[in-house]
Amino acid sequence: MSTSAYTVLDHGITCIDAAYVTEGTACFYLLEEGGECAVVETGTSHSAAGLWQLLRDRAIAPEQVRYVIPTHVHLDHAGGAGTMMAALPGAQLLIHPRGARHMIDPGRLVEASKAVYGEELFEALYGVVEPVAAERVRQVEDGDSVSLSGRRLEFRHTRGHAEHHVCIWDETSRGWFSGDMFGVSYPWCRFSSADFVLPSTTPSQFDPEAYLASLALLAGYSPQRMYLTHYGELAYSEPLAKLLAQQIESYCAFAGAHAGDAAALQQCLSEYTSGLLQQVDASVDAEQLERHLAFDMQLNAQGLQAWQQRLARV
Repeated sequence: MSTSAYTVLDHGITCIDAAYVTEGTACFYLLEEGGECAVVETGTSHSAAGLWQLLRDRAIAPEQVRYVIPTHVHLDHAGGAGTMMAALPGAQLLIHPRGARHMIDPGRLVEASKAVYGEELFEALYGVVEPVAAERVRQVEDGDSVSLSGRRLEFRHTRGHAEHHVCIWDETSRGWFSGDMFGVSYPWCRFSSADFVLPSTTPSQFDPEAYLASLALLAGYSPQRMYLTHYGELAYSEPLAKLLAQQIESYCAFAGAHAGDAAALQQCLSEYTSGLLQQVDASVDAEQLERHLAFDMQLNAQGLQAWQQRLARV
C-alpha cells in the first residue's frame, strides 16, 4: 500500500518520504510493535509533517513513540531530530557516541552546511535544526540493543561513510536499517532485470578499508533486506554487495588517477556509473542518467578528494 507520503512494508515497517529535494530522494521509517514505535532516521525539519500524518492515520499517540534513531548526524538523516523529539514526549534519541554532541548542540553542523549551501538553499533543504535536550540523548555502543515490545533492535558501529555511523539490525524482518552504509538506490535505480546500488562517499570521513569491513559485517548477519535512506526497501543479495564493493575499489583507483582535478574525477565517476547502469538495462538514456547522477557524483568526488588529502598528510 502506498500514499503520496508513505509506503506500508511488511513486518510492521512503514517507509515515509522525507520531502528532501524531490520525492524519492530520502526517506525514514516507522517501526510498530505491540503498541510501541520507533522512528529510524528523521530527514529534516520539513520531513516531520509526513510522520505526523502517518501517526494520525494510524491513530498512534505521540507518547507511543519510544525511540528516534538517526544512523548518523548528516542533516538529511538527523536534521529533523530536534523537531520530532519536541513533539514526542516519551521518546529517547539513540545515537553513536561521536554524534551525540551534535544532536545536543547542532550549531557547528548548521554553520558548516550554511557555508556550503548558503542561507537560502540551506533553509529550503533543511529548515530549522533544533537541539535535543541532553537528558533525552542516549549514546549507543557497538553491539548495544533495545527492545520494542520484545522486538530486538541491535546497533553496530559501521565506519566507512562516517566515523559516527551506526546500522540497526532488526531481527524480526532480518533487515538492516543501513543509513548510507549500503549505498544509494533511488527509484530510478530499480529495473525489472535487477536492482542497482551505488556508493555514498560524501565528505569528509570516507574510508575505503573501513567501508569494505562494514559491508562484510552487514553480510555476516545473512540479511534478507536492506532499508536504505536513499531509498526504500531493497532485497539483499551477495551479487549486490559485491557490486558495491567493486565500485568502492574502482573509486579509489579513479581518485588516485585524478588527484587534484575535481572536475575530471567527477566526470570519470559519472561515466563509470553510467556504464554500469547500462549493463543492467541497455535501454537507459545516457543523458538522463547523467542528469540523475550529477549531484551524487559531485559529492562522491569531493569525498574521495578529502580522503586523498588525508592520505597525503600521513
